[in-house]
Amino acid sequence: MSLRISFSVLAITLLLVGTSADDLVEELNSISFGYTGVHGPEKWGSLSPLFSACSNGKRQSPVNIVKNKVVRNKNLKPLTRDYRTANATLVNNGFNIGLFFEENVGVLVADGKNFSLKQMHWHSPSEHRINGEQFPTELHMVHKAADGSFAVVSILYQYGDADPLLSKIKNELNELAKEVCAKNEESHIPVKALDTKHMEKKTRKYYRYIGSLTTPPCTENVTWSILGKVRSISKEQVELLQAPLDSTCKKNSRPLQELNGRQIELFAELGDS
Repeated sequence: MSLRISFSVLAITLLLVGTSADDLVEELNSISFGYTGVHGPEKWGSLSPLFSACSNGKRQSPVNIVKNKVVRNKNLKPLTRDYRTANATLVNNGFNIGLFFEENVGVLVADGKNFSLKQMHWHSPSEHRINGEQFPTELHMVHKAADGSFAVVSILYQYGDADPLLSKIKNELNELAKEVCAKNEESHIPVKALDTKHMEKKTRKYYRYIGSLTTPPCTENVTWSILGKVRSISKEQVELLQAPLDSTCKKNSRPLQELNGRQIELFAELGDS
């Protein structure tokens, strides 16, 4: 079973490629992709010319971060994040669970540039790896700048205490799991006054590289910052994130991509690696 492109993916596609909805919506609605079989990650690039970067791109994500090969960049600055309480929509698009914000929820300042938080979504198991280690879950916080460029903050999770953000939306996740939708539909659950302040904890360490979206159209030139601090998540919460998804997407991580000569840089306030 494969999944059609959802509205949320269409929206990001239009923002990134700068093409009008009239030109793309009909074609995108007819395209299916998934994580297994003939519509799996190895085939994404052949599903549509719009997805060619998935197979032909040279700066793709995710990647394996090898600690003894990263390059410390003293010019990198701490990530500044300033988020506030805002209304959101919890979305099941079949291949991942996301939180979408229609209002101004806050900004990320990276390399002196402001990026507004637009949405966040989860992958389990993790897509990025550290020294080959794959984690139970990874959160992607997607930000967009005024010039149309994107920056994603990635947070890796290991099993342990419950994640505070997911604890706040537990009831909504349970409700989402009860929704039944066709392959070309999404389930939407409103989340009122979601407090995201705890997501802006000071970052003492992160890894930086230029990559891509990890789902079609795999658009490149996305600035990635993978936080060095691994946070904790409960097994119950991982199950909640997987429960609403299509059966072929319970495990929704794209395989690792080649670096192709790219350097992964390190910001480490305390000097560690």
